Amino acid sequence: MKDHVLVIDDDEGLLTLLTLGLERDGFAVSTARNGRDGLFEAYRLHPDIIVLDIRMAEADGWTTCQRLRQVTNTPIIMLTALSDQKSVVRGLSLGADDYVVKPCSFDELKARIRAALRHAGEARYEQRDVILTDGNLRIDLVEQTVTRQGEPVTLTPTESRLLMYLARHQGRVVPHREMLINVWGPKYAEETKYLGVYVCYVRQKIEDDPSNPRYITTKHRVGYCFDLRNGRQPNDPGA
Repeated sequence: MKDHVLVIDDDEGLLTLLTLGLERDGFAVSTARNGRDGLFEAYRLHPDIIVLDIRMAEADGWTTCQRLRQVTNTPIIMLTALSDQKSVVRGLSLGADDYVVKPCSFDELKARIRAALRHAGEARYEQRDVILTDGNLRIDLVEQTVTRQGEPVTLTPTESRLLMYLARHQGRVVPHREMLINVWGPKYAEETKYLGVYVCYVRQKIEDDPSNPRYITTKHRVGYCFDLRNGRQPNDPGA
């Protein structure tokens, strides 16, 4: 079955070029010319990946990305002329998986699409494992239980929702806003203070050295990543 790409952009010429190029390379392609129609098509078609512009009428890319992240984990690549660091950080914080600045070569965009699809496929495969363990920490995603060195870890309901959400997305940097929406609810989307406090609480209960976290690492100004498979990277700061 062909991978299905939904391209949301108000540039009709670009939509035509991307459709022709991606279809030639074996993708199925659908398009939408504004954010509102893009949301409708995403809900209707359930594409494998979404390529999203930012500057559009009737729901811009920021709003569209935020709304998509409330209901789906489909990979999103922002393709935009906005190249400043603030925009890049904002896009990733809203839940985009990648951020590509126009103009870029078609080969580069295609490579990024394939990489995002590969990562999403790996994540779906990993989610078949309902028990995650490295011999020290054990998380049962079905029973919602955690043990450390064979002893039960007592978590509050909020701590449990936070850890389980991160564990279900093992290996991916989960943006602050996405975590807040899915753990606390949409009305808490801007309340980043909750996140830092509760990540600290969870680290105190699962990490051998909470000040030097191995399982829950921080992507500065973007989000958090949970991973049982890898130790802490040298440049990953704590919370």
